[in-house]
Amino acid sequence: MKQIPLNSYFPSMSPISLGCMGLGGTWGKAPFESKHVKQAHNAVDAALETGINNFDHADIYTMGKAEQVFGEVLKARPELRENILIQSKCGIVFEDEKGPKRFDFSKEYLLKSVDGILSRLNTEYIDIFLLHRPDPLMDAHEVAEAFSILKTNGKVKHFGVSNQNLHQMKLLQRSLDVPLVANQIELNLTHLDFLEDAVLANHPQSKDLSFASGTMEYCQLNNIQVQAWGSLCQGALTGKSLVGQDEHIQQTANLVCKLAAEYQTSPEAILLAFLMRHPAKIQPIIGTTNTMRIKACAQAAQIELSREHWYSLFVTARGCELP
Repeated sequence: MKQIPLNSYFPSMSPISLGCMGLGGTWGKAPFESKHVKQAHNAVDAALETGINNFDHADIYTMGKAEQVFGEVLKARPELRENILIQSKCGIVFEDEKGPKRFDFSKEYLLKSVDGILSRLNTEYIDIFLLHRPDPLMDAHEVAEAFSILKTNGKVKHFGVSNQNLHQMKLLQRSLDVPLVANQIELNLTHLDFLEDAVLANHPQSKDLSFASGTMEYCQLNNIQVQAWGSLCQGALTGKSLVGQDEHIQQTANLVCKLAAEYQTSPEAILLAFLMRHPAKIQPIIGTTNTMRIKACAQAAQIELSREHWYSLFVTARGCELP
């Protein structure tokens, strides 16, 4: 995979990241098994063979087991640690005896969560620590205190957020003495409001968008790496049955296959190349543990869609011509 500097903080980070949500078995209480550790080894190997060196985690993925099996990989192969980048997220608390599902960015919770992440991953530090979902009760100064402690203690190198808009990032950044370096958002060919925000400027339809206007531009202006979760549309455009799907989804899936043949690449690579063509240098996070699909996705780094093909995908996926 061609190494493309995404930003000044991570000059060697691969343009595609492997999401590790599928590791560790089920989301239930059953412990992970040896087959799940083997699956993790295979996924890591497939990623590294194609040049993917960034691995995305969260403390909740398969109830912590995703991090645990990845930690088993690092325990068996400690030499890997200095050659990869690991990021993880926290802040989501599932329903328990204390209350409903909720978000928690309190200083105490963040510090405790990072200790748990490090223990499960079998590492002394993580490269990027992200706040998972916006917490309406967030005290930015309290978060800043937690970040300062984590950095001073060498447990986290860089910090970022997930699913936040520019206003939330601005508020948090004002209290921090370190820059936010990443924002992980759902972006894909079936989740296009990040592009609609641009093309519907000064248009009445803009009021219906679910994307905070200016977020992409804010990230670009402040060297914040935009990461795309859900980048593969959960297979909706690359092989899942299209029976009952809207006509524009069927047409988009057909166009993806047509372009894959024209560029002599995989349909998955076309989906990712669409995101990567954006000037924000979007980094797709691929949430698959299938080794063949990992390799198919990695092909995206070798192609660049023409402007005409990019717009063909955009217009087809939105289901109507541009204003």
